[in-house]
Amino acid sequence: MKLEYFIAKRLITTKDHKSSISVPIIKIAITAIALGMIMMIVSISTGIGLQQKIRQKVSAFNGHIIISGYNDNQSDVSSRPISIYQNFYPLFKSVKGIAHIQAVGSKAGIIRTENAFEGVIFKGVGKDFKSSNLNEYLIEGRLPNFSASLNEEVLISQYLCNRLHLKLGDKFVTYFMKENNDGYNLRNFKIVGIYNSGFQEFDAIYVIGDLRHVQRINKWLPYEVGAFEVFVNDFTQIENKGKEVYEETSSTLDSQTIVEKFYYIFEWLKLFDFNIFIILIVMISVSTINVVVALLVLILERTQMIGILKSLGANNWSIRKIFIYNAAYLVGRGLIWGNTIGIGLILIQKYFKIIKLNPESYYVNVAPVDVNFFYIILLNIGTVSICLLVLLIPSYIITRIAPAKTIRFD
Repeated sequence: MKLEYFIAKRLITTKDHKSSISVPIIKIAITAIALGMIMMIVSISTGIGLQQKIRQKVSAFNGHIIISGYNDNQSDVSSRPISIYQNFYPLFKSVKGIAHIQAVGSKAGIIRTENAFEGVIFKGVGKDFKSSNLNEYLIEGRLPNFSASLNEEVLISQYLCNRLHLKLGDKFVTYFMKENNDGYNLRNFKIVGIYNSGFQEFDAIYVIGDLRHVQRINKWLPYEVGAFEVFVNDFTQIENKGKEVYEETSSTLDSQTIVEKFYYIFEWLKLFDFNIFIILIVMISVSTINVVVALLVLILERTQMIGILKSLGANNWSIRKIFIYNAAYLVGRGLIWGNTIGIGLILIQKYFKIIKLNPESYYVNVAPVDVNFFYIILLNIGTVSICLLVLLIPSYIITRIAPAKTIRFD
């Protein structure tokens, strides 16, 4: 094996080889492998990153599983209260893998200012609210104090502030229709925080404040809420956990996962898996074809050398290994360049956020990336394995070369 590796190395480093016609082909093969690896790393990192970011945003405003009354299952507005005295609240002990559960209530209303008005959904949360979900999107001010006595503090989106000409510290009036549509309730709120999730579907409607406002407007009792939002530890298990949660709730309650509620978003996200799969196939195919062509050129250029080695007693497999080692060296160089540039690009995007996206189309302002070295290592192993396996086919040509004919070749 050492002799075969030495000969393969000499094929690459010798001056005669460097001046041969195979040099441009080899450079093209290395470039193709590098570009393919760059494309694969970027596509996987951005595709998975976008999926994770959108899932994170949807769950930040809705939880992973929503438990509510049957008439509220498809609605963002709570119309019928449910009691907080449930066997799963405040700890969902009967189902493993539940990270947190919080009580919420929502009420539709209209914000009116001197210059504009907007329809919104006032989402009321309480002391158990998982505020860390929104810290990432907070751009000004702070989160409202939900553990203190009832107050007028609210969190509003930058989108609504721009449309209503409001800023941090401003007060505004919100009108809520009464349950029997007989008049309206008026509430004054003060902006203590402004958020921007980049998810316009949520930014355009949600104002987050104290749950007790919803309870008073709807004339609910202090122990009545609109729904429960459940967070799971592992999002990949959300379907199974959704079924378990449904089985563990009473017959008067229904549960729905965000995958079911926002099916159009998650169906769209599934397309990214297909796109990534197609990109991987195309890039690996292009890389493999280029390496195969480079190997064929090397074999044809070294026909006389193959004949000499056979006449000296070398068997076909030993000679094939020489050229496979040579091709593996080319694949390795391409992968080194591809990994260096590809990882560099996604790290630049992660920390400097150079590439921007239209939130109306992609639900995010900046192209998110997921730097997962486990996937990158698997990608490299898969590329090397496929390339080397395919290279066994063109190397078979060596077995067809007769020493008597090649040695006479000049």
